[in-house]
Amino acid sequence: MDLSLRISIALLLLTRGVLGSTFTFVNKCDYTVWPGILANAGTPKLDSTGFELPTETSRTFQAPTGWSGRFWARTGCNFDGSGSGSCITADCGSGEVECNGAGASPPATLAEFTLGFGGGQDFYDVSLVDGYNIAMIVEANGGGSGLCATTGCVTDLNRQCPAELRVGNGFACKSACEAFGSPEYCCSGAFNTPATCKPSVYAQMFKSVCPRSYSYAYDDPTSTFTCAGADYTVTFCPSMPSQKSTWDSPATTGAGAITAGDTTNNNNNNNSPGSFTGAGGGSGSGSEAMLADGSWMAGLAMGGSTRMMNSNFLDMGFVLILMGVSFVF
Repeated sequence: MDLSLRISIALLLLTRGVLGSTFTFVNKCDYTVWPGILANAGTPKLDSTGFELPTETSRTFQAPTGWSGRFWARTGCNFDGSGSGSCITADCGSGEVECNGAGASPPATLAEFTLGFGGGQDFYDVSLVDGYNIAMIVEANGGGSGLCATTGCVTDLNRQCPAELRVGNGFACKSACEAFGSPEYCCSGAFNTPATCKPSVYAQMFKSVCPRSYSYAYDDPTSTFTCAGADYTVTFCPSMPSQKSTWDSPATTGAGAITAGDTTNNNNNNNSPGSFTGAGGGSGSGSEAMLADGSWMAGLAMGGSTRMMNSNFLDMGFVLILMGVSFVF
């Protein structure tokens, strides 16, 4: 190999090692979103911790090797000319466009990254553990090596959310942990290990619709992806039906009005776990239930237990290289 070419390649690899990865945020929703960024402890902040992203626009950030943190999209936001305000979903509580080191208030769809971990591998996932507020996918690009799979959720889960998990008039969908707070749903207390905490019927519903996303705390094998030397694109509302009607529909005054930060279930339900009422009034009973839009919710007949893992979720044909160990499903 020519010496000059070798030097060029070495410089390219050195630059990649120093600069880490480029994150590009793309808004395909037909409304404005306000992405939030939270760097984990011990890693530097990016150029912004929160910003406005109008429809059909994008913004790019550079993150160094070793950076770790999470991204999400706030929706239904109202900020004044000074940048003060709040959002209906995934608000970070800063009272400003910038989140300033604060995380998303559940429910929120999260993209999580660790760059250059374990010999240069990036680890990334899209998580529904804190619930769901917006469709999101993560794509690796820029010539990365490894699995480098696209992950996320392209389905509007707000339209399929069980009544007991629904926020307001369908702004977002809570996790079972957020809705009911029990250790069994939160993987806490006696249920804080992979052996004792199994996916609930609600986690299974999320998983059946979004099979590559985290559905509960120990959903690693089918939900964590690796890549090396890549850049990443995070797209909100990728190739999905318009959600604009969601923001046009709620009442703004009077009883039942939704205000920023309100995560109250206003559907006059009993908030009892174990039953589903889907879009179009479809209810879940038996081993599977079909919603009006044709999507499936699996594993609803649990014989009184909501902690049985449906084996269909493991039949996905993925080969995941995780921490140097091969998992084959």
